[in-house]
Amino acid sequence: MQPTLDHLRRYAIARSLFTPTTLMRAIGKLGFVQADPIRAPARAQDLTLRHRVTGYRAGELERRYPRLALEEDFFVNYGFLPRAHHALMHPRQARVVWTPARWKQAHAVREFIAERGVVHPREVDAQFAHGKTTNWFGGSSNASTELLDGMHYRGLLRVARRDGGTRVYALRQGDATPVTAEVAQARLDALLDIIVGKYAPLPAASLGQLLGHLRSGVPQWQGLRADALKRARQRLGTVRVEGVDWFWPEGENPASARWKPDDAVRLLTPFDPVVWDRRRFEQFWGWAYRFEAYTPPAKRKLGYYALPLLWGEQVIGWGNLGVAGGQLQAQLGYVAGRAPRDAAFRRGLEDELARMRVFLGLDP
Repeated sequence: MQPTLDHLRRYAIARSLFTPTTLMRAIGKLGFVQADPIRAPARAQDLTLRHRVTGYRAGELERRYPRLALEEDFFVNYGFLPRAHHALMHPRQARVVWTPARWKQAHAVREFIAERGVVHPREVDAQFAHGKTTNWFGGSSNASTELLDGMHYRGLLRVARRDGGTRVYALRQGDATPVTAEVAQARLDALLDIIVGKYAPLPAASLGQLLGHLRSGVPQWQGLRADALKRARQRLGTVRVEGVDWFWPEGENPASARWKPDDAVRLLTPFDPVVWDRRRFEQFWGWAYRFEAYTPPAKRKLGYYALPLLWGEQVIGWGNLGVAGGQLQAQLGYVAGRAPRDAAFRRGLEDELARMRVFLGLDP
């Protein structure tokens, strides 16, 4: 049976919202988890994992990270990856070339961290007094912080843990030997398979877009991406539906009866793999979802941090959640203009809000 758009939608939901498991297994199945600092009512990484990890609580990833085989780093976006996936991107060559003077600073800082083991940016700043620099937003930040960011990106350091949200660094022990062209191709293929594995099924345009985002993770292989896309198109599962080419991991069948979403009600983060691809979102559900945290308040239509509201296999609305006086506050909106008049939906929504309270630590 050739997959239809309905098959692809069910496949996307059931494949991504798998049966909850352990934290490491969930991240392994996802391939990587996108991170975002906004809490509304929790960070994106926590809102993503709560649906996929048994008994997950807000902040658990950050608390357990130092003991897990994970790395923080750039991939197609910034987030958390299994260490094996992280190794595929290194040694990384940044697009911005450092001067000899900058490398001298980096080596001095690396020796300092080697002596200390684990270092907070303020310790580096106190030791070296690198001064101030202009950041991406036009403001002023410590030059030491920028240097540490650059060292982390180049694979000289790793994030050991977070202190109050601030990255604390240790040395990264990795192989700095440049890889051969054959190894680079194999690694690019593996990285692309991780991307497809997380966001499947992907429209062709989205597959190309995500491969473009991969320049954040492997800028040194930018010239190899076009060939990697050609190889992917040849080995991945594919179908043309309503004039659009779709792709998914080799060996899977989106039309299989095994891909059947449950009837639960779920509030998803804007960065959840089910809704991340806005192009696919509109094709599946017929309306445009927009992330409006950086939209001027007067121009917002859904809200500051609207969480898409999934019921079964349909995204029927959104919710803006917050905590006030120890109580969960929820403002819900619906594409149809009102909530479904269905007792099953009401029960499902009550269950989801109860799960959210437990996840946030508001209920035992």
